Amino acid sequence: MHQLTLAEIARGLADKKFSSEELTKVLLARITQLDPQLNSFISLTEELALEQAKAADVRRANGESGALLGAPIAHKDLFCTQGIRTSCGSKMLDNFKAPYDATVVSKLAAAGTVILGKTNMDEFAMGSANESSWYGAVKNPWNLEHVPGGSSGGSAAAVAARLLPAATATDTGGSIRQPAAFTNLTGLKPTYGRVSRWGMIAYASSLDQGGPLARTAEDCAILLQGMAGFDPNDSTSIDEPVPDYAAGLNGSLQGLRIGVPKEYFGAGLDPRIAELIQNSIKELQKLGAVIKEISLPNMQHAIPAYYVIAPAEASSNLSRFDGVRFGHRCADPKNLEDLYKRSRGEGFGPEVQRRIMVGAYALSAGYYDAYYLKAQKIRRLVKNDFMTAFNEVDIILGPTTPNPAWKLGAKNSDPVAAYLEDVYTITANLAGLPGLSMPAGFVDGLPVGVQLLAPYFQEGRLLNVAHQYQLNTDWHTRTPTGF
Repeated sequence: MHQLTLAEIARGLADKKFSSEELTKVLLARITQLDPQLNSFISLTEELALEQAKAADVRRANGESGALLGAPIAHKDLFCTQGIRTSCGSKMLDNFKAPYDATVVSKLAAAGTVILGKTNMDEFAMGSANESSWYGAVKNPWNLEHVPGGSSGGSAAAVAARLLPAATATDTGGSIRQPAAFTNLTGLKPTYGRVSRWGMIAYASSLDQGGPLARTAEDCAILLQGMAGFDPNDSTSIDEPVPDYAAGLNGSLQGLRIGVPKEYFGAGLDPRIAELIQNSIKELQKLGAVIKEISLPNMQHAIPAYYVIAPAEASSNLSRFDGVRFGHRCADPKNLEDLYKRSRGEGFGPEVQRRIMVGAYALSAGYYDAYYLKAQKIRRLVKNDFMTAFNEVDIILGPTTPNPAWKLGAKNSDPVAAYLEDVYTITANLAGLPGLSMPAGFVDGLPVGVQLLAPYFQEGRLLNVAHQYQLNTDWHTRTPTGF
């Protein structure tokens, strides 16, 4: 049962081949047995999962149906879940039980999903390796000595290891797509505003976006269907109709114009990954796609702009964690200043502290214009590049990451080296565009992803292209040894 995709689970439940309760018990036992190797979960919710599974079985027995009714999933541990620890991977929130459900959680619960637990993540979603979590690093199931990517590494590792069929994740600079590439999954970052951020603990509010991680594009379509939609509680949510993503998967790719930016194939890209991307292009050409070289001239400025904007927003968002209202509080503070300093110093890890300080500096008097304002101007130039490109092509294709997953600890002494691994993913967040990573092969036994980008609210087009590609390749069906 653990090898079943979301789509196969939906068919199996509809045909009464097994019940949601039976499936949930199998997966909970599998998590208990195998997750100690991976550290992909922060919290398991066995009792709640079995209650939800039984309720889903009753709903099906009463004639209800739905692709997510009775489907087991997990939530990245920054989606608030009522009465369950929501830690954000941080000591600061280790004792925090959310008093309400995030919109994504409530929407998926209404659709009948079964929550198996909360997955591990980089602290406050700050990282590309899932090594900054207060609960310890997550391991990549393809090679336990390597990182699974971040910040959604727990969700990615759990799905890749077949501990569950799909999970929610978030993407601020590539944190869905990069872990998907590192673990042989399909991961989708929707258009900014497509999925509600209400109840999603913020890192950088103008960049964060929730989305699905699964093994196939078809499964991402199913999970996104349950997550997407307008939310009046979220001021950045966009009131745009949500199409039937599953219904659009089988469209022809004949005549599809695919742009390949020349800037993607510079000196920083592993040549073996470049070869796999070219192989993916050939597969799509066989399906009728037309390839065109394009240019994104301001891509080179994206990383410095991102690492000013994101920390600046983080320094503001994380100011609420002060040891007064909720979260970690130091012992025996001498005065209010001591309470703030020690609570934040003890509660936040080094990567979070680093980004708060960078952000506070960029926003400080005398530096705002030089750093933050200039970064926002670069952001507009990046967006304009995409708008120009999409006048000529339907989607943009390239590598998801410049290198395969690195060894645990390899970049800990050089944070900038880890930041550079986000070079291909960051631009979509700066522009607010939808992006998808899908499996494209292996380098030294480690998975590699190909990234697709599309115009605003064209998630369906990305899913269609990925699904057609997956019907004609088998990379996404490969399973890590031992899982």
